[in-house]
Amino acid sequence: MRSITPWARVYVIAVAVGAVLCAAPVRSAHAPWGAVALFAALCAACEQLAVGRFGGGRGHGGPGAAGPGGTGGGQPRWHTPVLLAGAFLLPPAAAALVPLPGALLVRGGEPAPWPRRLWRAGQLGIGAWTASRVHWSLAGPDAVVSSSFPYALVITGVAVVAFCLVLALLDGGILALAERVPVRLAWRGLFLRSLVPGGVHGLAGLMMAVLWRGPYGPVAALLVLLPMWVSWWAFAQYHRERAAHQATIRALVQAVDIKDGYTRGHSERVGQASMMIARELGMDDERVEVLRFAGILHDVGKLGVPTRLLRKDGPLTPEERRVIELHPEYGHEMVRGIGFLGEARSAILHHHERLDGSGYPYGLVGGQIPEFARVVAVADAFDAMTSTRSYSRARPVPAALAELERCAGTQFDPVMVRALVRALGRRGGWHPAVTADSVQSRRDTPHTPHTPPTPSVSRPAGSHPDGIPGQAGSKGGVT
Repeated sequence: MRSITPWARVYVIAVAVGAVLCAAPVRSAHAPWGAVALFAALCAACEQLAVGRFGGGRGHGGPGAAGPGGTGGGQPRWHTPVLLAGAFLLPPAAAALVPLPGALLVRGGEPAPWPRRLWRAGQLGIGAWTASRVHWSLAGPDAVVSSSFPYALVITGVAVVAFCLVLALLDGGILALAERVPVRLAWRGLFLRSLVPGGVHGLAGLMMAVLWRGPYGPVAALLVLLPMWVSWWAFAQYHRERAAHQATIRALVQAVDIKDGYTRGHSERVGQASMMIARELGMDDERVEVLRFAGILHDVGKLGVPTRLLRKDGPLTPEERRVIELHPEYGHEMVRGIGFLGEARSAILHHHERLDGSGYPYGLVGGQIPEFARVVAVADAFDAMTSTRSYSRARPVPAALAELERCAGTQFDPVMVRALVRALGRRGGWHPAVTADSVQSRRDTPHTPHTPPTPSVSRPAGSHPDGIPGQAGSKGGVT
């Protein structure tokens, strides 16, 4: 989790204090300490299994998957059934203690900073307390002991809904304060997305509770975890496949960066800027992730362009420009068989199209240009203008945004430009990067005033072969 704002730290501490207050009455609750310890140990063990299975502590999805608690891209919380079983059997104050050891002590692939651990412990503690309070207020423990169905199912459903609602409310707050997600979007979809996994985990928790209270006790309850482990193992295979996709993308980007050292790091920054625009537009998480892939891979077609053209310092000839302008088609051919990229493939092919129809490769006009391509075009040009290259110095962010706004409606989609402006305003600006090759180039070259190369080919006003506005005809490397 990156550095968070002071308000986010206050929020995390407040949630942790809330969990402590929930657990404070445990001494007067006559809690069965043996059961509390066993539930806490099971919860921590499930957390550790999740870390080992998924290769790190990036978080687990399901209820409460957002924010520093761990955005995990849909991974299930392995401990949730145990957590809910404890909520169904233990007094509320004791139930709030169950998730604390796992949240505070289990380490993932990277050491978790204290705000993340406090957040997870506080969030889960409050969630478990809420589920237990609702369950006990509806005489849930009696229904579990007597196996009173379907009443027990109804009570379980109400408790699970309360559990999901509390975690979603807390998640939205941390997304707004720590991740700087717009307030109007922070809570969107969190509760509804948590209901299905929460319901499944609630049923498993109820089954554990019923067996726990049965003649065979905790040993029988542990059998519930076996089929869940099988399902989690199947999900782990999907997770590994997804990790392989990520590795493929990283390898492609590294190959591009090695071939065109002038733009090293550019792809990752375009992916980040594309995500910022997508979130400002209110896209769902799945499309945001695919759009990030589009930004990262938008220049993969440069692998098919001769290196001498990518690194040429002087102006391009018309023939060289035509070769450069083939890179979107090369990129599309390279990724067309990667099914999980989805809409990203159209962005790779069309990110150099212009609204006025003077772009390439097909000269699409206005709405004919795919939405993802219009997003990546803005992110691409913005990073190119705010990054120092061997052939151009970085512009200040306000100047780059002014140039994008000037070209909105002709080269860029005004909606995407405004979204980027708003996103940067919320984040407090952008920190343009200077590539390693550019730094070395300036060290090895005498300091002389920057003089733009002579234009080699006339282009429409405000155009650039890289997609950078306002620098017609400069160096031919593609952004």
